[in-house]
Amino acid sequence: MGTGKSRIGWELSRRLQLTFVDTDRVIERVSCMRITDIFEIYGEQVFRDYETEIVKRCVRLDEVIVSTGGGTTVREENRRLLKARGPVVVLTASPETVLKRTRRHRRPLLEQGDPLERIRDLMQRRAAAYEDVAAFEVSTDGRDSVDVVEEIVEKLQLWRDDNPEAEHHLEHHR
Repeated sequence: MGTGKSRIGWELSRRLQLTFVDTDRVIERVSCMRITDIFEIYGEQVFRDYETEIVKRCVRLDEVIVSTGGGTTVREENRRLLKARGPVVVLTASPETVLKRTRRHRRPLLEQGDPLERIRDLMQRRAAAYEDVAAFEVSTDGRDSVDVVEEIVEKLQLWRDDNPEAEHHLEHHR
């Protein structure tokens, strides 16, 4: 949340000439509801179920960059699906940066107590899931999106060089 996944994902897709899919936007379109309304009316569990269904569909697509919600990787099933598909890039930012970036938008998971403490708590609880799923991490703190995208491209090339068995898989799915 607030690390720049949507923006960076879109710019990365342009740079690599791939289709961009933002799972949160897909959920909103398919459900005809905003995510905040899904949380409010149906609860987080229903949202996470939608999220898993969208991930299942996204991993079948070719030539895509998929941006998932910040909590997507908490479910083991989602991590397994994403890791099997290709390299997963985890974007990071400090709690202060996340708060600054999310302050103007309603975030259901930040509406309980002190938002900065809630961000720290979410980051701590999700850290193991991010570590499990990540091919690598890239910080977006205080950085221009063009620089972040270039770092991701460089790390993807290194990842591909270090994972020659994935070459056929990536060429097939690029």
